[in-house]
This record gives sequence, C-alpha cells and structure tokens, in this order.
Amino acid sequence: MTAIPQERRLVTAIPGPKSQELQARRTAAVAGGVGSVLPVFAARAGGGIVEDVDGNRLIDFGSGIAVTSVGASAEAVVRRASAQLADFTHTCFMVTPYEGYVEVCERLAELTPGDHAKKSALFNSGAEAVENAVKIARSYTKRQAVVVFDHGYHGRTNLTMALTSKNMPYKNGFGPFAPEIYRVPVAYGYRWPTGPENCGPEASAQVIDQISKQIGADNVAAIIIEPLLGEGGFIEPAKGFLPALARFARENGIVFVADEIQSGFCRTGQWFACEDEGVVPDLITTAKGIAGGLPLAAVTGRAEIMDAAHSGGLGGTYGGNPVACAAALGAIETMKELDLAAKARHIEAVMKPRLAALSEKYDVIGDIRGRGAMIAIELVKDRATKEPNPEATAALAKACHAAGLLVLTCGTYGNVLRFLPPLVIGEDLLTEGLDIIEQAFSAL
Repeated sequence: MTAIPQERRLVTAIPGPKSQELQARRTAAVAGGVGSVLPVFAARAGGGIVEDVDGNRLIDFGSGIAVTSVGASAEAVVRRASAQLADFTHTCFMVTPYEGYVEVCERLAELTPGDHAKKSALFNSGAEAVENAVKIARSYTKRQAVVVFDHGYHGRTNLTMALTSKNMPYKNGFGPFAPEIYRVPVAYGYRWPTGPENCGPEASAQVIDQISKQIGADNVAAIIIEPLLGEGGFIEPAKGFLPALARFARENGIVFVADEIQSGFCRTGQWFACEDEGVVPDLITTAKGIAGGLPLAAVTGRAEIMDAAHSGGLGGTYGGNPVACAAALGAIETMKELDLAAKARHIEAVMKPRLAALSEKYDVIGDIRGRGAMIAIELVKDRATKEPNPEATAALAKACHAAGLLVLTCGTYGNVLRFLPPLVIGEDLLTEGLDIIEQAFSAL
C-alpha cells in the first residue's frame, strides 16, 4: 500500500470529468434516495487526504462522518483486517464464536467510563446499537417509555427515526413510527431564552418536570442522549445538564443511555464525550470511529442490565463480523499508540482561535462550539435575532468543496458548518484547511 502524499492538489474542476462519468452511471443504477455531500468519487484515502478518480487530492474535514478518525487506511487496521480476511470472513458469532468478538468486548469494558462490571453486544450500525439499547433497557426495567431530546439524532430504522427529532431528510414520508417515544428540551445554550449561563439548571429542571408530569418516571425504561449532539448541530449540552439527568435516572430506576456513536473514540479529546462532566452511563452505544471504517457497532453497559435480555434475544447475522472486529482492535491500538485523544485536543487548540478571529470579522457567525476534533460554526442572518442562515452555510460548504476542502453541514435548521478532521491529520493540512475556510468567508 503506497502512502498518499499529504498535500492538497487540484488538477481538474471539482467534480472532475471521471467523477462526472461515474455520477452518470450512479444516477442510472443507484436509488435517488441515497444522497452524497459531494459527487467526487474516491479512489484512495489516508491521513488527512481523500484522492479522487481524477487525481485531485482534497483535505478531509469530514472523516466519513467521524468514522475514519485513525485515517482511512490506518496501518494497524489494514494489517489486522487483512490477516483475518485470510483466515475466515464469517461464521456468525451466534453459530460458532471466535476470539475477536470477545476481545473487542473486553477492550470496550476497559475503555468505557465507570469501573463497574460491564458486558457488550456487537452489531453493524449505530442505529442497530441504539435499537438494541432500547430492547435491553425495556427488558431490564419491564417499562416501555423512552425519553429523547430536541435536536437529537439516533438513526434511520423505524424505531430510531422515532427517536430522531429532525423530519427532513430522515423521517419525511416514512411513518408511522414506533410508539412510546417522548421528546423533551435539550440544554442548547446558544438558543436558551434566558442565556447560556442559566441553561443547564433551567433545562434539566424543565426536563425532569416534563418527564414526571407527562410520562411518569416509573414508566420510563430509558433516557437516551448524545453527550455532544451530532446531526442536530454539534450542540454541547450546557454544564450541569447531563449530570442532573443521570442523577434523576439513577434515583428513578431509569436506564441512562449515552449515544456516543459520533462523539466516541477520542473524537472530543477524551475517549468518550460523557467523561467531560464525569457522567457514567448505564449503557453506551458506539459505532462510527470504532473500527477504522468497517461496519461495527456496540452496546456496552452494566453487566446486570446487559444480561437482562433472554438468551437468543440479541444478535444479528453479521453482528460483530470477524473482519470488522479485527479492524476495531487495530483502530483501538492506533488510538492508544498515537494518543489520539491528545491529538483531538490539539486540533481544537489550533482550530478554535482561528475560528474565533473569523467570528470577530464576520457577523454571520453566531456561535462557535464543540470539543476536540468535533467543532462547528452556527451561521445566522442576524446576531440579535439568531435567525438561522442555511443559505450562507450551503454557500460556504460549496466554496470549500470547490477549493479542495471536504466539509459537512448539519443542524436542525441546516445552518451549521461542522468539522470532523481525521485525528491523524497533519498540522499543515489543518492550517491550510482553515485558510480555505477563511477565504470562503471573505467571498461570502
């Protein structure tokens, strides 16, 4: 495997002629409901670069939506997955088990917050992990209600669409949805009516009041929250909010589930985002960054909760596939060896001051937030009214793409520019990416 030169290179317009040819083939063969941020077809990727079929090299500030944190062709991931491929691709863990699955569960018990006895079950996708966390919580509590939050995103299956708060593009026209799902406010400091300083205590009091009055705490199986909200706009719940919810859950026999699918595995500068305020969830769902790009997901949690489901009640044909497990062990090895949590904190230290300087120049920037290598800018039409500005967001993303920088947008209002660079990105590429963002703002 030849290493990809870690430098941006534009040899054609974006997308180039070969990408356009492939796009025509794609349009004829791939369902229209499957979208793409940028119709540039990848040929190779590694480090902080995605190289397309036309030979253009783009700086990657997306990591395949926080998946390739260790890079898209990390040595340990490729080495371990290749060795496993040569041995066997599949037996189904529910038919004849294998060591890789067990070892991934052992690593998860070590790495996730809390020193209690833990067990895990492995799946294929984040949505599957969340769905199974609900099954486990309901089995353990013998209750049905599930509490989720405004701006939350948990997946695209029927149950996880019900848990997700945003209609377009995730839910529109796909109902009816699973019942016994209740949505409550989240501590969104930037948009909290009485200001960010009051947000944590006020929002948690409001949530607890709503759960107690509208649902009844005794009916709630699980409270599910992303400790740093992803698709909803990289919202960092105001301080005190998560600990208050975790305490309320504990006092009322409710399973507290941290959805760390986008925020886990060193992305926020810690192994898991809930560690920031010392929150120890009962269950934690992981996927995305877990296996260096191979499909794997997990539910990890207190042993007595994880064991609540009857034998045969959890599983799936491909869940914990041996090649994906080998990749996960390679990804975890890489994260430890390179101390990628520290790398994420360094990325934040480079990005935040540059973005803060932009904020002083451009009134369109309403808020800069996030932690580690999970950083976002919220764009507004007016700083006083905070009216969302999705048009500026789309224009900035388009300008970055044309200049060879892959960026993503998100947010319930479509007005958030989010940055998820691979944690192994070189500082020169990081700086060059920020230069491109600055140029895009100056051209607005």
